[in-house]
Amino acid sequence: MANLPRTLHLTTAQAIVRHLANQFIEIDGVKQRLCGGGFGIFGHGNVICLGEALYEYRKELPLWRGQNEQSMALAAVAYAKQKLRHKFMFATASAGPGTTNMLTAAAVAHTNRLPILFLCGDTYATRLPDPVLQQVEHFGDPTLSVNDAFKSVTRYWDRITHPAQIIQSLPRAIATMLDPADCGPVFLGLPQDVQGWSIDFPEEFFAERIHHIRRQAPDDLEVRNAAALLKTASRPVIIAGGGVQYSSASEELLGFAEQHNIPVVETIAGRANIVHGHALNIGPIGVTGSNSANTIAAQADCILAVGTRLQDFTTGSWTAFDRGARIITINVGRHDATKHMSTPIVGDALLSLRNLSAALGGFRSSDAWVIAASNERGAWNAYVDANISPKTGEGSNRPMSYAQVIGAINTLCDPRDRIVAAAGGLPAEVAANWRTLSVGTVDIEFGYSCMGYEIAGGWGARIAQMETEPERDTIVFTGDGSYLMMNSDIYSSVLNGRKLIIIVCDNGGFAVINKLQNNTGNVSFNNLIADCNIEGEPFAVDFATHARTMGAAAEEVHSIEALKQAFGRAQKSGKTYVISLKVDAHEGWTKEGHTWWEIGTPSVSMREEVLAAHDDVERGRARQRAGV
Repeated sequence: MANLPRTLHLTTAQAIVRHLANQFIEIDGVKQRLCGGGFGIFGHGNVICLGEALYEYRKELPLWRGQNEQSMALAAVAYAKQKLRHKFMFATASAGPGTTNMLTAAAVAHTNRLPILFLCGDTYATRLPDPVLQQVEHFGDPTLSVNDAFKSVTRYWDRITHPAQIIQSLPRAIATMLDPADCGPVFLGLPQDVQGWSIDFPEEFFAERIHHIRRQAPDDLEVRNAAALLKTASRPVIIAGGGVQYSSASEELLGFAEQHNIPVVETIAGRANIVHGHALNIGPIGVTGSNSANTIAAQADCILAVGTRLQDFTTGSWTAFDRGARIITINVGRHDATKHMSTPIVGDALLSLRNLSAALGGFRSSDAWVIAASNERGAWNAYVDANISPKTGEGSNRPMSYAQVIGAINTLCDPRDRIVAAAGGLPAEVAANWRTLSVGTVDIEFGYSCMGYEIAGGWGARIAQMETEPERDTIVFTGDGSYLMMNSDIYSSVLNGRKLIIIVCDNGGFAVINKLQNNTGNVSFNNLIADCNIEGEPFAVDFATHARTMGAAAEEVHSIEALKQAFGRAQKSGKTYVISLKVDAHEGWTKEGHTWWEIGTPSVSMREEVLAAHDDVERGRARQRAGV
């Protein structure tokens, strides 16, 4: 009789956890566990079965308990970004509101092409006790639950209705999260009864496996076509996106730019591809960019876009480039590589740059073009110098601004400290004014522009940072609006011993949207606290006191010099440290460096200012590039 395969009798939940615990990845020659652990809030839909399984593997897969399901999942997203998509974490919640709270985080991960595994409770597969607690009933479709909402914001989705299904589904989920082109969030719905059902699983399913990230080689013909086009350029520009870092191609990109004498500009996701001060680093591009990058992008006759999805903030809603400029894209994802009638190279950024360089041979753009670009960057540097200064050119004090805060921290932090910002006005201000000290140290979440990411993302980034660089700091820039929206992971970071330095810039509401409102002819309404529907006098929140109630050290400061002194104390602190200060809501913005951005404006209004703004927006549309 042939030998029968060895089996293990386990529940669905136990099999999922055991399989995850035996997946590894090799990073720089070092074997590491692929799943860094998870974030979980238990409820009746996941505590009994999944919770039991996770307890047995609490050392191999550490579980961090957050205070809000959305913030936990955002922390997992930031962890994956810090790890350059080489590792992921899971997030688990019970059936019902705990699960739906994570929809926004799934959208953040999907937009930014980042891996996270959602393990969420679901209603009963047998339907015998229906309708159950937290079940949303669909009268015409009993198979539908709130978990189906994740289909639009995940790369892989499955509902496990029998234990054997995970033998196929879980490896496919992991493969999705590790695929450079299809990377993104994965959702597994786990009905409460199925979690506890058991079968004999093949022992092989739990064997140790070492994964590697695939490097997709580019097609030779695509490389030759791109090289032929680039050789015709007299004013080429490289746009470096976040995909450069995920490919670990920052050095390759810099070497390519140096060998072929091509200026480089960065997207928001690609900030910190090149350190500040390099002669070919011409600055950030787009709506939240710099005069230097936008000027040379407008003059370029050929754009080489590497590892970017060419979001509207990068392209100025497709007005940032000359209409006759040709575009070459290098992207591991076909969807992104073929945008806007470009000449594509579908492949890994590092391999594609290497092969394209070989095909270009001795091609170099002119020194005159690089000097012109460098001069533009010099002018932008001078602007930033003035912008981050607390003093005017005449020596008088200026109202405190985001830019001054950013500049102060920039001068004092360690080059390897991690910077986290998101949504509101800070992404533009950090992108424009931050001077990169070390490659790969800036996380500006602006793909989904998710308010509330800042502190939660900082917590996740710090968990990742502690694995490799525990001596460095994670520094979070947040506004008062995002702080009030999601701040509970201050408590999590203190409780878990994962120190953050949090800079709270209080401008009295959603000031950047108020700015947009005013700049389009509208009156201030419902953005600044003072302009909201309130039945009392507006008052300031004491953020320092609030942070102290959650266990953090905290103080409020009233000048940039005091901020610098407080930051020194924060660096020496052994636990999360919050520094709050008030910044100007009206005049303290970086006024230069912006491209046109398409926004919807009223074509009919009782206000002349609104109509004038509408006409101005429509005039900008004339520069918009045609394409798909």
